[in-house]
Amino acid sequence: MNPTVTFPEPPSAEATVRKAGFKEYVAITRPDHWFKNIFMLPGMLFAFLVYDTTLDLNLLLRIVVGVVSTCLIASANYTINEYLDAEFDRFHPEKKKRSAVVTVLSARFVYLEYATLAAIGLALAYYISLPFLALEAFLLFMGIMYNVRPFRTKERVYLDVLSESVNNPIRLALGWFIFVPAALLPDNLLNPAWAFIPPSSIILAYWMGGAFLMATKRFAEYRYINNPELAGLYRKSFQKYTENSLLISMFFYALTSAFFLGIFLIKNKIELLISFPFFALLFAWYLQIGLRKDSVVQGPEKLHKEKAFMLYVVLFTFLLMALVYVDIPALNWFLKQSF
Repeated sequence: MNPTVTFPEPPSAEATVRKAGFKEYVAITRPDHWFKNIFMLPGMLFAFLVYDTTLDLNLLLRIVVGVVSTCLIASANYTINEYLDAEFDRFHPEKKKRSAVVTVLSARFVYLEYATLAAIGLALAYYISLPFLALEAFLLFMGIMYNVRPFRTKERVYLDVLSESVNNPIRLALGWFIFVPAALLPDNLLNPAWAFIPPSSIILAYWMGGAFLMATKRFAEYRYINNPELAGLYRKSFQKYTENSLLISMFFYALTSAFFLGIFLIKNKIELLISFPFFALLFAWYLQIGLRKDSVVQGPEKLHKEKAFMLYVVLFTFLLMALVYVDIPALNWFLKQSF
């Protein structure tokens, strides 16, 4: 049985006297979390396969602008996340060291920083296309829903996981729209672009896969704190979660993701069906890491420490890219009807 984690008394507002400097205002944007935008890559690859987009300097510029735009919008969300979470992060053994906790941030500067990052991110998004701009605005909106009262979905059991993991399919669609030829896109937002979005099966698979990752993170945090009362002070949703309920939810999200992933693989590129066992191993390996004491999945930016796992992810990515361009007619046997 793990020993109970004890916490020192959180510092009072009076005791925290050092004003935040430029370094702290940069830190709350969490540039170390920009790697999460790797979730845009599958959307890019799939759109490239569908539309056979021309590889040229213009496309390279679109990729750079699109990724930078997404990084800035994500940083805008992280900025208000850090600022509004400070009163709760004091009760976490690691997050109590964050800039928003150990220094005094100016609300005026924080909201100015948020507005600046959001404005630049949206302006860059407009360069890509109107659907891309709408998706970036949606990503920004979900940051408000997740962090800001009276919504603050991060405090609501299960909804905390589902509302944060929806950012994964948003990133998938953002990567997709970078590669959709401009000539096919609507010239105004009243002209719907539904015909050009990725298939619903991969969107749902991506969403539920992200929910599995997020629920595993919650599970690892809950076990690490190992004190329901203190866990509830740090994150209100922990007042209703238990280890069992989190494990069951992880199982549900993984199964649902696998179901929709299977539909996508069979309907859109039968060769990708070969990758399914490797997807299953990816989920199982991540779960094994999440079940460890003081697991690194509490902060996914620390996953690079799992070198074998990261090597597997890289090799798996190359496998997916190879299968996209390989034709194996024999696999069409899976599509034959039988009675």
